[in-house]
Amino acid sequence: MPVGSQSAGEAGRFAALTEALGILYGGDYNPEQWDPATWREDARLMREAGVNLVTVGVFSWARYEPRPGVRDFDWLDEVLDLLHAHDVAVDLATPTASPPAWLGRRFPETLPVDADGVRLVAGSRNHFSPASRIYREHALAITTDLVDRYADHPAVRMWHVGNEFGQVCYGEESAREFRRWLVERYGTIERLNDAWGTAFWSQHYADWDEILPPRRMPYHVNPTQSLDFRRYSSDLMRELFREQLDVIRARDAVRPVTTNFMGFFPLVDYWSWADDLDVVADDAYPDPGDPHSPADAALTQDLMRSLGQGRPWVLMEQAAGAVSWREHNLPKSPERSRLESLQAVARGADGVCFFQWRAARAGAERFHSAMLPHAGPDTRVHEGVRRLGADLRLLRPVVGTTVPARVAILFDWESWWAAHELARPTVRLDTLAQLRAWYRPLWETGVAVDVVRPGSDLAAYDVVLVPQTYLLDEHAAERLTEAAARGASVVVGPFTGVADTDAQVRTGRFPVLLTGLLGVSGEEWVPLPDDGVTLALDPRWGSGVDVVDARATTFAEALRADGAAVLARFAGGHLDGLPAITRTTAGAGRCWYVGTVPTGPVLERVLDDALRAGGVGPALAVAAEVPGLEVVRRGPALFLLNHTGVELDVPVPSAATDLLTGSEVSGGRVRVPATGAVVLIEDG
Repeated sequence: MPVGSQSAGEAGRFAALTEALGILYGGDYNPEQWDPATWREDARLMREAGVNLVTVGVFSWARYEPRPGVRDFDWLDEVLDLLHAHDVAVDLATPTASPPAWLGRRFPETLPVDADGVRLVAGSRNHFSPASRIYREHALAITTDLVDRYADHPAVRMWHVGNEFGQVCYGEESAREFRRWLVERYGTIERLNDAWGTAFWSQHYADWDEILPPRRMPYHVNPTQSLDFRRYSSDLMRELFREQLDVIRARDAVRPVTTNFMGFFPLVDYWSWADDLDVVADDAYPDPGDPHSPADAALTQDLMRSLGQGRPWVLMEQAAGAVSWREHNLPKSPERSRLESLQAVARGADGVCFFQWRAARAGAERFHSAMLPHAGPDTRVHEGVRRLGADLRLLRPVVGTTVPARVAILFDWESWWAAHELARPTVRLDTLAQLRAWYRPLWETGVAVDVVRPGSDLAAYDVVLVPQTYLLDEHAAERLTEAAARGASVVVGPFTGVADTDAQVRTGRFPVLLTGLLGVSGEEWVPLPDDGVTLALDPRWGSGVDVVDARATTFAEALRADGAAVLARFAGGHLDGLPAITRTTAGAGRCWYVGTVPTGPVLERVLDDALRAGGVGPALAVAAEVPGLEVVRRGPALFLLNHTGVELDVPVPSAATDLLTGSEVSGGRVRVPATGAVVLIEDG
């Protein structure tokens, strides 16, 4: 199957679950931290709150196997029976994210080694080396026994492998596995030397055994060695997932299997993992103190939906209030927690869950919020949890539906990794910051977006955005050319197409593979002074742009127009008079090149041009005119999400019914409460 695709059977496993339960609602449940009397109270309160799914057993390995080879599952029998009796389904986790302390004590080689060569110890979590054969043998043994015991239990409706995969090790076993991975990738040591450019600094390798992970070195690490180690580490963690997945599938071919991603997490390439999951799941903790968090959360949600090829996904973890791991942990109000949950549903989630159900009394996360706070059910937070449970039951009509998008924004983990090596023109040009900056204007105007891996089929999109894709191969470049040829708008940002997949710089005027498409070419990368450089806009293009804030910031390129029209030039400094932003016709489409990081109004003008040329508009025309209003169409429903502290009066096109209240909306207007939402189904 192509990357990111799923068979009908795989997708159907999760669809069957939501068809039976509706939108999944609940959170992580850790009964091993509590006595049986508390379990019974929890089950009762879960049912009263509308909880229909909890994740159990994520960190239970030491309870299951208190001593080597001993199994204690009796307590879990009681928990699962109790939850089933209260109509609460279970997402049963393999407990392999954190081994018991005895494993590391008996087998120190199972513990991870950091880049400084320090072997870490047990006492926290994630204390294992994914390369350790002994760890993997024990992980498979406990997984096999767990699955054999509970594969037929009626409470178990989904399987959850591990937790937040992201463990990296630089020890000797990892070095051995890294070399194995390199042999599979390159075949010969000569090919590796060529790919890594080892003629530089006398780094040539004569034998595979000479190669080590990129541990602490006297100076800069070889960039391709570092990139390959990231690729290897991601692939190795995927091997761990697949080993446990195979154990589950050998015993249970019916229930869906997942694990929890972490948004734009830098240590794992989720594109390469997406095929293996029956449903994509994500852990999301947006910062309540960040004014951009609603837009950034929406981008992450679009990524999760896109990883699953547009199919529904699950918000597996979020906070009901405050987290406990920031230096200053601002809480979310129950209203904001509800709004963030509804935002996820609007962008394709068929599951809304929290970490965790009951607030912990002990341990490192005892001050992390929960659906049931320390103060108990008679609290604002728990009242909000009950309200959200009732809301989600009312949204059953959107279950299984999709979010149609005609705009693609390109993002790739390998390119992100390669672009962020220390030895580059500036550390201030951040791939993820560029992605977010290009996404926000679309979010603000209510334009739906898919996140797409470079090289993917772009036939479904009328606008294709490439904020920064440092690594670009010939196939991905051809896809962009094909998109423009058939009439799409293509917008490319700076520091794109700089290197090949070996992270070696392409020689010639850049972006080498795209100069013919874009009608512009460059010769020098230029970090800018702190105050930036003024941009002089072509009056025929720049009318309406706030010229006071028309500037280039952070980074720019020395460009030459090779047939493209120049929309903006640098005014002053090292690049005075040179093109900064260009536009050209390519086939039936148009292409823009943005050779800098422009201020907001200028970037918004470029994106608006591209949307107009591509014939793409928002889900609701008025969205751009109401600041703080997020508009998303999912299936038959139009979600209006109010991220402001005041009520909004919003014009809507026709008579409709609000799914959340049952109220009829007529007269062409609807009131959206402060930090609230309206979900409209058009009448008729």
